[in-house]
Amino acid sequence: MNERQFEIITAAGRLLTRSGVAGLTIKNLASEMKFTESAIYRHFKSKEAIIIAMLDYLAQTMDDRLRSVLEGVEGAEAKLTALFHDQFQFFKDAPHFLVAVFSDGLLEQSHAINESILNIMQMKTKHLLPLIVTGQKEGVFTTTVEADHIRHIVMGAFRLHMFKWRTSQFQFDIVTTGDALVESILVLIQANRI
Repeated sequence: MNERQFEIITAAGRLLTRSGVAGLTIKNLASEMKFTESAIYRHFKSKEAIIIAMLDYLAQTMDDRLRSVLEGVEGAEAKLTALFHDQFQFFKDAPHFLVAVFSDGLLEQSHAINESILNIMQMKTKHLLPLIVTGQKEGVFTTTVEADHIRHIVMGAFRLHMFKWRTSQFQFDIVTTGDALVESILVLIQANRI
């Protein structure tokens, strides 16, 4: 992705945040960027292509960020905490990416958009599931619940928390509340919980 394309997806994210899917049109985007519509079309052939580029960029940067975070931390609990802290901080700094994932009507736009959203979930699973399995093998996380079920619970709690933040119009500190949520999850999945 070149610099101009990144500017376009960032502006598209701002429009999604303010106006939802209906407000994200090439005309509105051109106006937002003070471009002509043809200038937008030189970089992306459609609104769908812009949304897919935004989601694909999110998946790729997530992969790179999470890999880096996990390499710099020791221990399953610390890795889980760091992984989600990084996610909360990223979305706090760039909420338009969250809006792209949670926009009403976006899933109905196209099969390709659905595939891009699925790719984001698979990217998180790629990092989270091995971490849970390792934590179980090391006796840190419970083995009474399957690793994949723990992953579902953890990812579901994350998605619900992010959705709550989105629907509240970003009215609370996602990092502080998210970190507290992760601490509660760790209590629930500890191996020696009484």
